[in-house]
Formats: sequence, C-alpha cells, structure tokens
Amino acid sequence: MVELVDGRSIEQATVKNADVLLVRSVTRVDESLLKNSKVGFVGSATSGIDHIDTDYLKKSNISFAHAPGSNARSVAEYVLSSLFATAEYNNFDLTKKTVGIIGCGQVGSRVKRFLESLGVTCLLNDPPLAEQGSTESYVGLERILEADIITVHVPLTTDGKYPTSKLVDKSFLDGLKSDAILINTSRGEVVDESALLSFKETNPESTLIFDVWCNEPEISISLLQQTFIGTPHIAGYSYDGKLKATKVLAQALQTETNSMSAIAEVLTSETAVIDTLEYNDETAVQLAVMQTYDVRSDAIALRELISMPSGDGAIYFDSLRKNYPIRREFTNRQINIKKLNNEMQQRLLELGFKTGLA
Repeated sequence: MVELVDGRSIEQATVKNADVLLVRSVTRVDESLLKNSKVGFVGSATSGIDHIDTDYLKKSNISFAHAPGSNARSVAEYVLSSLFATAEYNNFDLTKKTVGIIGCGQVGSRVKRFLESLGVTCLLNDPPLAEQGSTESYVGLERILEADIITVHVPLTTDGKYPTSKLVDKSFLDGLKSDAILINTSRGEVVDESALLSFKETNPESTLIFDVWCNEPEISISLLQQTFIGTPHIAGYSYDGKLKATKVLAQALQTETNSMSAIAEVLTSETAVIDTLEYNDETAVQLAVMQTYDVRSDAIALRELISMPSGDGAIYFDSLRKNYPIRREFTNRQINIKKLNNEMQQRLLELGFKTGLA
C-alpha cells in the first residue's frame, strides 16, 4: 500500500507502520520522526541532504538513497534563463561579463560548461574540491567577489572546515561590486538575509536572483520585494529532473527489496517532447533558451505573494511548488534553423538542444 502525505505534515504517527519513506527537501527526517517506526528505507528525491539526519539512519541501520545530480541540468538552465532575462532588462552583453561560481559540483560545473560554451569568462571557487586535487583552476573568495555576476551552488553545512551556513554575510557582501548580480539556487540559509537587505538598501543598482529562502515557506516579503527574479524553490523542478530522481530512488528500492516491479513503469515512462522553432539570426541561442524556459513566468507567480494577507503566503508558496507545470529541459527541444550558422549551431548543441535545417 502507498500512502500520499503532505511533506510538511509528516509526523511520527504517520510513519509508525511504514516500511519505506520517500520524501523531498521539505521533510526533516531524523530521530524525532522515525523513532519506534518500522521504516527500514528512506529515499529523498533530492540532490541535497541537509534535511536528512544520515548519522541517525546509519546508527539505526536504516538504508538511505538520494539523487545527487538529478536536477543539475534543470538548475543550470534556470541560471541561464535568469541571466538572459537580466541582460535583456539591463541591456548588457552577457559575454562581456565575468561570472564567479561558488561551488563547482554537479550544478556549478554544469553552469560553467553552459556559460563557457557561450564565451562567458568564469571564475571558480570550491575549497573542498581544490584540496582534493581537482584539475580545475580555482581562485579565492576575494577574487570571486570581484566578478560582475556571482552564482552560489553549495550544499548547506554548519560544521567542518568550510561551513556554508551564512556564507553570504556582511563581510562577503561588503566585497561585492555595487552593481553585482547575485544568484542563489542552493539553500536559503547560505545567505544572511538581514545583511543582504542592508546591502541592497545601500546598493540599489545591485540585482538579486533568488530561488531559495530562509524559513520556507514563510519567506521574507521584504527580500522578495528586493529581488529582480524571485521564485518558489523550483530551479530544479524540471520534469526531466524529477524523472531522473524518481528513477534513482526506484532503482535503490529495487535493490533494497530484490524486486523488479518497482522500477518497470518508471523506466518506460519518459517521452521526448520535440518542438520546432525557426531562427535565422544571432539571437538564436537566447531565443531558444527563453522560449524553452522563461524564468520570469515563475517570478511573476511568486510576486503575487506580496499582496496576500498575512498567513496566506506560506500556503501559496507551497501551492506553487506542488502544482508546478511541466517544464522540459533543453535536451527535449529541437531547433530548426533556416540559415544555419556553424558557431550558433555548436552553441545550441553544447547547451543540449537538438538542431537541424528547416
């Protein structure tokens, strides 16, 4: 039997007799939830696991699986769409900007590949990867702060050598350019929101692009009002990303239960969506990206929250996530071009689009 439960409403009584618990990031999974339950397997259809007490699961011999990287392309496409929207609004050439990427794992490395394929200069910062001997060239945080655009892709950690909780604090913000563009698609708690509001007040020409917030779903209205693009934690919500995460958990559950039936339907459920668009000029890449996914529609939807009565905002925030429309990734879009420019075609291919002649 499968029981569907609201992710924020799961409590100890809900899981007491469950054998398997499958969650997303809104559910905190720890001893207070699982104590005295029958749960032997926990799966999270997410890349991050800051909502999971993995030490408790290990101590309790509860198997665990999650889906690192499953939504990496989705988040990278969100960043690219946001940057094109910002460039259009502020009338600048993205290729003339320098982008600092903090955190170069599954998401950050894909953002780098996307931007460099378009000719954008990227600076990378990831102390843990640098210590592991990665072949990438990394720079210190002080160099990153000199970039025109900074995008954050780190896990939320509170301890260890490089904690990321409130990484973006007053000291960080004091080092930014006054007209910097700051993007956060990692976790809300990576940013000191109070310090950010102060920074924005004294640097009104700066641009904030935020998909994640402290205290979700009861987010800061003051911060939302200061964003150019503010969205309800949906950067990784593409249909394809969700499908990849579901497959990972289905495979893990199949292994755990020695069953073939758990994965059969999931493995055959993906259907490619091929659209035909026609371009014949150098705006093809931007048009292809924005017609595939225009982040501004999600920002407009969340902005409705500002005028809502107190108490309704959290419900609305969650409803936007729960009822999120199907969004396909670039890899499910074919671009037919009347006058095929080799450089333009190569850029589209590197972003994942299929191309052809009209």
